[in-house]
Amino acid sequence: MTNNNKIVIIGGGLAGCEAAYQISKFDINIDLYEMRPKVKTEAHQTKYLAELVCSNSFRSDDKEYNAVGVLHEELRIADSLIMKCADHNKVPAGSALAVDRDNFSKEVNKTIKSIPNINIINEEIRSLDEFKNQPVIVSTGPLTSKTLTESIKIKTSENSLAFYDAIAPIVYEETINMSVAWKQSRYDKGNGDDYINCPLSKEEYYQFIEKIKKAPKMEFKEFEDTPFFEGCMPIEEIIRRGDETLRYGPMKPVGLKNPHKKEEPYAVVQLRQDNKSGSLYNIVGFQTKMKHGAQKDIFKTIPGLENSEFARLGGLHRNTFIKSPKLLDPFLRLKNSQNIIFAGQITGVEGYVESSAIGFIAGIIAAYDLKNKNLKLPPENTAHGALLKHITMNANPDTFQPMNINFGLMPDINLDLKNKKYIKGREKKKIQSNTAINSFKEWIKRINF
Repeated sequence: MTNNNKIVIIGGGLAGCEAAYQISKFDINIDLYEMRPKVKTEAHQTKYLAELVCSNSFRSDDKEYNAVGVLHEELRIADSLIMKCADHNKVPAGSALAVDRDNFSKEVNKTIKSIPNINIINEEIRSLDEFKNQPVIVSTGPLTSKTLTESIKIKTSENSLAFYDAIAPIVYEETINMSVAWKQSRYDKGNGDDYINCPLSKEEYYQFIEKIKKAPKMEFKEFEDTPFFEGCMPIEEIIRRGDETLRYGPMKPVGLKNPHKKEEPYAVVQLRQDNKSGSLYNIVGFQTKMKHGAQKDIFKTIPGLENSEFARLGGLHRNTFIKSPKLLDPFLRLKNSQNIIFAGQITGVEGYVESSAIGFIAGIIAAYDLKNKNLKLPPENTAHGALLKHITMNANPDTFQPMNINFGLMPDINLDLKNKKYIKGREKKKIQSNTAINSFKEWIKRINF
């Protein structure tokens, strides 16, 4: 029987705990299901809720010039449990927010257990059909159990959820040197200028290949034994098939003419627009196992990318996430089962803070739905609103991959109308930051939260 004043949350990670904490303020009962320690995962080590299984860093805490810092500040404004516990357990890390991982998780765990209307149940949920019409938030993260993954597959009619998540680097468009690069599609297909092209000579190409061969690579855990898909092969694996293989794959120079030089390029790195506003471009076919520091050094040797800034670096790892732009409505509800809301990393956001933010939004949405109240979503010019809109509406469902918050997801602010000049760099980021934080404050007031 459906309890008219209860919300079920599956998963006691960052998103699930944030959602439970926010819902508890509405005098709503919560059943929070966390299968650990009864059922273990390949990565978790403790019995605590909100365990940090990777880094202990919440990344930059700079709210003036860094998008994740803006997200931090918005969460603080919203009385986020995760941010409160992170601030309480800070360790020295320069301008970043890093935490004592054990003490952080212990504090989250203690706080959640101390809230009377949150009932923690240490059992594995094997099927989404267990709750019939009960409101449910699914926040099980990238290591969702196999049985629940199968249930989600059936519910969403998706063929596969668990696979190697092949991520290509994403570059801010304004940092690409267009005196070297140029816009053109191969054979002028599409609009004729759908790609940005960076040319390499024969010498530059082979230097590039050698740097990739020698670069330090990320090591994979034993449990990450999912095979590579041919369509998202890491560049390192392509190179292993022969030095010329990249030239006949993602770096083929055919159908392109460099307007800056008479000589035909030996190879070309192509970048494809990654968002609607055109502020972000991904490096096509450049999924990689290289460590992040090596990626920055090596990709900046590509002509035209020498001063590039990255919204996201490449990677390859086992992951579980849904095609949110296809499956979810703007309120994170499953389109074919409106009582089910998805939250956290399983929605296709990347990072602790992003997961917490979507957990916060999911909790508010679920509470408002249960109380039959209309909720106005956070504006797109806030970090929360931009992230939410990206995963539910703006991203291409066919190429959807996990994403960190970045300024490229927010509406473009590039023109100073008063002085008739384009705004770039730090000045632009500062305006976007201030706009986001002020807009989020107004939204919190408007929804009387």
